[in-house]
Amino acid sequence: MAMDNRTGASGNIVTMEVVRARPDGYTLLLQNVSMATNDAAQGKLPYALTTDLTPLMLLSSTPHAIVAHPGAHISSIAELVDAAKAAPSQLTYASCGIGTPQHFAMKVLRQNMHIDMLHVGYKGCAPALVDVLGGQVPVAILSANLVPTYAQTGRLKALAVTTAKRYPQLPTTPSVAEQGGGNFDYDSWYALMAPGKLPTLLADKITADVLKVLDEPSVRSALAEFGIDISKGTAQELKTRIVEDSDRYLELARQNNIKAE
Repeated sequence: MAMDNRTGASGNIVTMEVVRARPDGYTLLLQNVSMATNDAAQGKLPYALTTDLTPLMLLSSTPHAIVAHPGAHISSIAELVDAAKAAPSQLTYASCGIGTPQHFAMKVLRQNMHIDMLHVGYKGCAPALVDVLGGQVPVAILSANLVPTYAQTGRLKALAVTTAKRYPQLPTTPSVAEQGGGNFDYDSWYALMAPGKLPTLLADKITADVLKVLDEPSVRSALAEFGIDISKGTAQELKTRIVEDSDRYLELARQNNIKAE
């Protein structure tokens, strides 16, 4: 297998390459929830989410984590709410970018908790992590797999994870829902897709082969080290997730005038 890691346009460039490829099973796409948030924040995409691509399977998922620099003296969602209400529109938080899954999740949290904060959208989670570690921003929402090392060494305070259940890599960090955040469940999922109109026999063969790989102890161990929870979701489950998330994020984007840069 040859990996072709292409970046740009929030994943739309590489996605279009797969859309244009022959549906012969030799070109596959590793996608994620950003395809749903892109659809919401960028307007109409140059491809149809579930017809120009063939959903194969959900591979894994990772929550987002809300963190604070120790100097912010914020250790929980309740303390975050108190700090935000004490200085409306002044408490700053970083996200991985405007229109990203993290941005949407924090927007919902702010609505649920009735707080107003100043958003700084970075170009990716990595630079947002660097600045919250350095104290340039007091609070951030990041991919949760980036957080455990810094939480364990005290360089960050993990306030909450955004999924309904706790994250195994941050077992003592409660979920947003546990802290009064309402029916709150947001994550980043990763999926395997192929060009549209891939023959069913080929789709079944690829899925069976991938499932065998995911069952290998070395693969499971490697993914666990990165804090990735293997899902093994079916093609239909993936298709349903894409449609539901696209609708959910589209409504949030309309309500809050969220547009990707």
